Amino acid sequence: MTKSDSSLRLSRRRFVALGAGAFALLATPVVLRQRVKLVRRRLPVMGTVAEVAVLHEDSREAHRAIDAALEELRRVERTMTRHRSDSEVGRANENALRKAVPVGAETATVLEEALRWAECSGGRFDPCLGRLTALWDVGFRSSPPDEADVGRLTGDDLFRFLEVERGYGSHTVRFHDPRIALDLGGIGKGYAVDRAVRALRELGIEHGLVNAGGDLYAMGRSEDGDAWRVGVQSPANPGRLLTTLDVSDIAIATSGDYMQYFDHDGRRYHHLVDPRTGAPRMNGLHGVTVSAADCMTADAAATTVFGAGRESGRRLLAESAPDARILVVA
Repeated sequence: MTKSDSSLRLSRRRFVALGAGAFALLATPVVLRQRVKLVRRRLPVMGTVAEVAVLHEDSREAHRAIDAALEELRRVERTMTRHRSDSEVGRANENALRKAVPVGAETATVLEEALRWAECSGGRFDPCLGRLTALWDVGFRSSPPDEADVGRLTGDDLFRFLEVERGYGSHTVRFHDPRIALDLGGIGKGYAVDRAVRALRELGIEHGLVNAGGDLYAMGRSEDGDAWRVGVQSPANPGRLLTTLDVSDIAIATSGDYMQYFDHDGRRYHHLVDPRTGAPRMNGLHGVTVSAADCMTADAAATTVFGAGRESGRRLLAESAPDARILVVA
């Protein structure tokens, strides 16, 4: 993160980069940090750089708590990433068209919540677009894929062909359409942040932050006793801030077209695919920031609102996630 936008009048504060996502933590002057220490560490995980920051009088206890939080992020990634054939999602993507594939309770819970968002959003959120996401692969492409290839993976609400079944102590996933592949990128990272926060709390941490590339939870208070202040990056210039937010004991998440994309013939192709067209969404929005009580909800809500648009998204949240609020639309 570079220097702040002068219009925000934050010259007495400096910025501390908090991961590679849409947020930055605004740090307080050193003179205020005497009773507790701010300890933070970064880790590449889930295709981004996650960071955990903890306030504690004992730096050893802070590092022990950070270890536990980072391990939760890694564990959720090992379980739910589509990029590993040995993850539960990877095994489902390889086998669930032929047979029911066992998954753990956590994966079943995230999938069921993803299906709820898919249903209430009318398919604007869909956890079954893994094949389309892989086809577009915006991190490596420099031009769009063939339209015929896109068309073969586009059409019906794919989420309706995903079956998640709970039994007595067992959970299975089955696909009923060959176009399906799971991609939990719009909800899994939020769940991972929630698990990391839970790990911190179980070790007695009351004040800290967990940020995973645009999905953030703020615990308690900052070093000066006030709410944590975070900056939301500008989609037009990610080196500058669009606005700042004061947050405490709440999750915030941002979805946007400015972190993962390629440009071709004067048009930006980003990673947020529209299930109806099979192509990156082109609805005039560039970034949406949402708050909620937990990060899994904020993550899914931000993705959904980005697809639905400001007004439709506001109505959708009022009906389906009353505790979620749209904070910033760009």
